[in-house]
Amino acid sequence: MRCPHPRGPLSTMVRGSLLRHAELDLDAFTRRADAVPRAHVLRDGDVQLALWTLYELHFRGFEDVSADLEWDPLLLGARGVLECLLERDLRRRTVERVQGALDADGPVAERIFDMVAADDGPRLAAYLHREATAAQVVEFLRERTVFHLKESDPQSLVLARLEGRAKTALAELLYDEFGGGRPERLHASMFADSLVGAGLESSYGAYLDEVSGTTLAVNNAMSLFALHRRLRGAAMGHFAAFEATSSVPSRKIAAGIRRVGLPEVVAAYFDEHVEADAVHEQLAVRTICATMVEEAPGLEADVFLGVATCLLLDGLAGGELLERWRASGSSDGPVEQVAS
Repeated sequence: MRCPHPRGPLSTMVRGSLLRHAELDLDAFTRRADAVPRAHVLRDGDVQLALWTLYELHFRGFEDVSADLEWDPLLLGARGVLECLLERDLRRRTVERVQGALDADGPVAERIFDMVAADDGPRLAAYLHREATAAQVVEFLRERTVFHLKESDPQSLVLARLEGRAKTALAELLYDEFGGGRPERLHASMFADSLVGAGLESSYGAYLDEVSGTTLAVNNAMSLFALHRRLRGAAMGHFAAFEATSSVPSRKIAAGIRRVGLPEVVAAYFDEHVEADAVHEQLAVRTICATMVEEAPGLEADVFLGVATCLLLDGLAGGELLERWRASGSSDGPVEQVAS
């Protein structure tokens, strides 16, 4: 993958620095970032692409960017500026859900499940199950490439930051996510097979220029939590919510794929998640998150922050997609990321 095309001044400055067209002016970058309206941060394609690009230096990088720039001080400074914007907005938007969970009675695991059950966000899986056209299903798959072609990579970074039961449970869960020792069963590889079956490109980053700012925010939140040890509780809370909102929707999405007549290989990725994530949610919620809070009570609020962030972003993204489809009846243009 090559360095993505910019969407505004911030991503232009990042791209120019990565390609060594110009040294990044951190003061000017900070002024530009501070000028972004707070209410627009999660949907702003320029902000989110700039941050996604900086995060990608810590994952697979870019063919046309020197690997030495991963730890460039100016780029790390720019990343920190954008991370502050993102974290501040996520905390602001989730404060009521987090405080409600903190004030509730009962074990941590049950409060996490209660947060998931109480979520009234858009039901995109139900739409894909019963109403979506074949073109809309394909468009949905294309939008999901940003995360699913590197599925669970952000969460794997948290493994070294855990101890005891939480660490072994995450290792067990990731072993399944990464194919159980079989490369062809890597969830990222299975999703690539689904893309090919749907007539799409399966190369990493193939549709990056098309996805929305909200889709990038969904992915950036996972990287934000995973790359900061202080946010390890949020990383695992997010992972728990993601797993807990996966099994039933995956069954509906697989049924929708079959309803519109796409090949069986397209549905196979979602079939895999029906049973696997029913098990994974128990590991993530009860063994990882509950154990973390039991051993370090100070992590409780951040665990709930991660849960609330997952629900928030999936709701925003799914709602945007449904609104656009229902308003226009069209499947043209970029769409939004939703939870599995």
